[in-house]
Amino acid sequence: MFCAVSPFYPQSKLSAESSVSMLKILFICTHNRCRSILSEAITNHLGQGKLEARSAGSQPVGEVHPLSLKYLQEEGVNTQGLISQSWDEFEDFAPDVVITVCDSAAGEACPLWFGDSVKVHWGLSDPSKLTGDEEHIAQAFRTSINEISQRVHAMLTIKADAQDAVALRQAFNHLGAK
Repeated sequence: MFCAVSPFYPQSKLSAESSVSMLKILFICTHNRCRSILSEAITNHLGQGKLEARSAGSQPVGEVHPLSLKYLQEEGVNTQGLISQSWDEFEDFAPDVVITVCDSAAGEACPLWFGDSVKVHWGLSDPSKLTGDEEHIAQAFRTSINEISQRVHAMLTIKADAQDAVALRQAFNHLGAK
């Protein structure tokens, strides 16, 4: 598990009566070129104005994996503006939830400015690491996109039954469980 989790969560983000509204999510992956990019794009595509996502890396490589863009576009997801960038770029973003999507990023020390953000880890397979025939790689990307899409749809149904980080963290951890 990465970063200490604060027992505090701003009351304005949760309501016992309704789904979470306009939740800001930062997806983290070491290189910010595949899994975190897929997660950002899909969350913004499906988020219905209730989720605002960004992605970053602790050691970004400076370019998005071309197959990430290809398979997002194939699914009708807007890829304009997606870039590989450092988490240092998001100090003013103030995410409500920070989600690591690769195991190496989950083990790294997090910036202090993550502060009271709820922090969870969703281990996702990295389709960009596969070798083999084109169809095998394409299927891996489609599987990742489908898994992320299912989690985003589930995010939209989260009902806050308590106004604290524990309930939100449990809900997000449940979404990431395999």
